[in-house]
Amino acid sequence: MLTLLHIENIAVVERAEIEFGPGLNVLSGETGAGKSIVIDSLEAALGWRTSRELVRRGAKSAVVTAVFTGPEAESWCKANGHEYEGELILTRRISEEGKSSCRVNGIPTPAAQIRELGLRLIDIHSQGDGQRLTDERYHLDYLDGFAGIEKELMAYRAAYESLRHIEEELKALELDEGERERRIDMLTFRINEIRRANLKVGEYEEKLRRRDFLKSAGKLADGVRDASAAMNGGERFDGAVSLIESALGAVSHVLRWSQELAPLAEKLTDLRYAAEEAGEELRDMLSRLDVSPEELDALDERLDVLKRIFRKYGGSEDAALELLNKSQEELDSIEGSDERIKKLTAKESAAQAEAQRLARELTSLRRGAAQRLSKLIEGELRELSMSGASFTVELTGTSLGPKGADEARFLMAANAGEAMGRISRVASGGELSRIMLAMKTVLSRADSVEAMVFDEIDTGVSGIAAQRVAEKLSGIAREKQVICVTHLPQIAAMADAQFSIVKSESGGRTYTNVTLLDTEGRKAELARLTGGDNVTDTTLLAAQEQLEAAEKYKAARRAQT
Repeated sequence: MLTLLHIENIAVVERAEIEFGPGLNVLSGETGAGKSIVIDSLEAALGWRTSRELVRRGAKSAVVTAVFTGPEAESWCKANGHEYEGELILTRRISEEGKSSCRVNGIPTPAAQIRELGLRLIDIHSQGDGQRLTDERYHLDYLDGFAGIEKELMAYRAAYESLRHIEEELKALELDEGERERRIDMLTFRINEIRRANLKVGEYEEKLRRRDFLKSAGKLADGVRDASAAMNGGERFDGAVSLIESALGAVSHVLRWSQELAPLAEKLTDLRYAAEEAGEELRDMLSRLDVSPEELDALDERLDVLKRIFRKYGGSEDAALELLNKSQEELDSIEGSDERIKKLTAKESAAQAEAQRLARELTSLRRGAAQRLSKLIEGELRELSMSGASFTVELTGTSLGPKGADEARFLMAANAGEAMGRISRVASGGELSRIMLAMKTVLSRADSVEAMVFDEIDTGVSGIAAQRVAEKLSGIAREKQVICVTHLPQIAAMADAQFSIVKSESGGRTYTNVTLLDTEGRKAELARLTGGDNVTDTTLLAAQEQLEAAEKYKAARRAQT
C-alpha cells in the first residue's frame, strides 16, 4: 500500500505531502490544477522515464519520495538484501539538467530495477491505457495477463528463438546454385593468388630498403673507390698506407741516435695498422658494391607483385594473410555446407515441431481463458450500467510468431440485438472507460498488487453509469488500495479519503496545493463538482445527501461480506 507521497519542485507543485490510506483515495480539482502531476510524480518515484521539464522553474532539482508498506514491499526487500523496518522508501531526484538518481531505503538502485519493483507494488491506469484497449496489437497481452501463462510463454519463446536461429543459419547456407558457384570461384581465385605470392611478414619493407640501397650503389662505389685509392694507392701514386710506412721506416732508421723518437715511432706504427685496416674495409665494401642489374630487376618485379596483392587484399602482408585464412574458412564452409544443411534441416524440423507443440498448448490455455474473460467482462459491464452489452474475445490462428500462433481481438455489442464489432469502432468513450475498468477489475483479482491508480477512468461517463463506476471502484477498494483522479461527484462521494488539488498564483508564480478534506471540505468540493463555481445552499445540501448515501451504500456492502 502507498502510505505517503512527498513531492518537491515538480512542475507547479513546490511542496506537497500526501498521506494515503486504505480504501478509495480520491484526488479532485479543477481542470489544469495539477492532478495529473501527482500521478507523474508517483511514476517518477517508480523509476519511469523523466525529463528536466518536470523540474519547477528556478529550482536546482526536484525530489519525489514514495513510501510503501505491505507483504510485497517486505518480500522484495528481503529478496534483494534491503532492510525492511515496516516500510519501503523510494526516492527519485531529478536535476535541472535532467539527470536523475534513484534510491531504495537510501541505497542507490538502478531505475530499471525500481520499475520492476513498481510492477509488484502498484498498478497505474494512465489515460493512455484507454488507447491501448482500442489497439488490437495489445489484446493478446491482456488475455495472457488474465490467463496467467507466463511460464508457458517463456517456454514457447525460448523454443521460437531457437527455431529462428536455425532458420537464419539455414538461410545463410542455402545460396542459390549460381551464387554458390560464383562464390566458390571468387574465393578459389583469391586463395590461389595470395598463396602464389608466397607472402612473408616484413618482406616488402626489407625488399624496399634493399632496392633503395642498390639504386644508390653507383654513387657509393665512386666515393668508396676514391677513398680506397687514397688509402691503398694506385699505379701512378702512393696511397696513405705506403706513405705512412715510408715515414715509419725513416723514423726507425734514425731511432738509434735519438730515443726521443721512440714514442713517435709507436704512433706511426699504430697509424699504419689503422690505415691498413681502413684500406682493407674500403676494398671489401667496394667488392660488395659490385651491383648486379639482374638483382635490381628481380627486386622491382617482386615489389610489383607485393603491391598488386596489397592493393587488392588489404594493404599489408598481415591483412592479406588474414584475408587468406578467412577466405579458406568460408570456402571450406560452403563446400561442406551440403552436410551442414542436412543436419540443420533435421534440427529445424525438430525445433518446428517443438514450437508448434508449445504454441498449441498456448492456444488451448488461451481459448479457455478467452471464454472465462468474456463472461467475467460481461458480468462487470452489467454492474456498470451496460446490461445489454455483449463482450467476447475472438481468438484466431496465425503462423508461428513471437507470441505463439494466435491473434486476439476484443469484440462487443453495446446494446442487445446489435451485431458484435471491434471495440475500436463500436465503443464510445464512456463505454471504453467502463470496459477498461471491467478489465482492471477482473485482472486485479488474479494478481498480488496491493494498490491501484486510476487517472480519470471516468472519461465520457455520466449519470447512472457514473454511479455504477463509483460503486465498482468502491468495491475494488474493499480488497485493494485505490487512488483515483476524478471529475465526477459520484466517485468523490464514495471516497474513504478525498484530497483537493487547488492551483493559485502568488508573486507572479503558480502554485498547486494538495489538501486532505474534512467533511465540510468534502461537501464544498462535491458541490463544486456538481454545480461548478455556483456553490449554493441547495448544492451543499445535495452534496451532504450524496455523502450520506455513499456511506449507507458502503455500510450495506460491508454487511454483506
